[in-house]
Amino acid sequence: MTNSQPLKSRRTFIAASATGVMAAPSVVRAQESFNWRMVTSWQKNLPGPGVSAERLAQRISTMSNGRLRVTVFPAGSIAPAFGVLEAVSTGAAEMGHTASFFWDGALPGAAFFTTAPFGMGPLGHQTWVEQRGGQQLWDELYRPRGVRGLLAGNTGPSMGGWFRKPINSVEDIKGLRIRVSGMGGEVYAALGAVPQNIPPGDIFSSLERGTIDAVELLAPVNDLPMGFERHAPFYYMPGFNKPNGAGEALISLPAFAKLPADIQRIVEVACQAEHSAALAESGHANATALLELVAKGAKITAFPQDVMKAAQAKTNEVIDAKAQKSPLTARIVASWREALKSGGPWARIESYSEQAMRSL
Repeated sequence: MTNSQPLKSRRTFIAASATGVMAAPSVVRAQESFNWRMVTSWQKNLPGPGVSAERLAQRISTMSNGRLRVTVFPAGSIAPAFGVLEAVSTGAAEMGHTASFFWDGALPGAAFFTTAPFGMGPLGHQTWVEQRGGQQLWDELYRPRGVRGLLAGNTGPSMGGWFRKPINSVEDIKGLRIRVSGMGGEVYAALGAVPQNIPPGDIFSSLERGTIDAVELLAPVNDLPMGFERHAPFYYMPGFNKPNGAGEALISLPAFAKLPADIQRIVEVACQAEHSAALAESGHANATALLELVAKGAKITAFPQDVMKAAQAKTNEVIDAKAQKSPLTARIVASWREALKSGGPWARIESYSEQAMRSL
């Protein structure tokens, strides 16, 4: 009896130890930490999208309690402004913050996930992506590149841009060298302009040197620190070419697959939170920034009706042509147009109701 008791104790200890060793890997995996690089298309802390990128990275790091730490690399540090998709796709970075319309040439239809001329505003666009099948089409478009796009910030509707000289008719658009991004560039080209695709950090110098005649960036709060009014004081509205300003978080699918399920969900929720926070922030900041721009000499001006009508007609032609690029692009266009049509009546009631109450 005296010898069997110690033997039994030793067996119990060995069994317990073995169980602990077998359980250890799952515990280690649960507490494993990850470090991601986020490349962006923006200058560091550029009002609007640059701030969204930094805030999104901090939000993910904080919500995951440091298990996923995201470090932001602004445009030019790891990848150029227009190289974010390639960087995430090839594994040079695990994440990016950018705008989907930069990839529309390589991935026809991508622009719709940021904005399209004469399209939906921020709420209508988000409704399409989250409630009307837009996200599924976005996933399908990007999957061959090994990435996923998510809404992750919004600068709200854009202004029409800054022009050196007044635009009195559609004839004044012809030959105009304008920095413009997204599908709006195709519309301007169809109107006879010469669109320029210039990274945000290089726009002012191009305007200052006189290599462009006009520039469209984003909304007042984003335009304010750029100083465009010093060389092109005519500030046009509405921003028909960018009625929405959705930011895009690009996520590497292989990197995402390595994350535990709870951290995967944190990344998704953090993107949703940033989209909401940025849109609210833009509404507040644009109201103040617009007044500051006027004080600095900006001349708020409406596009002539013939310009608006011509731009809308050319937009329909551009979108029709885009739908011919591929069967998937055709499905994206059809889905987007259906969302625009279905959401139109309520959007008009919302707009009318707000304006009617403000006029009292």
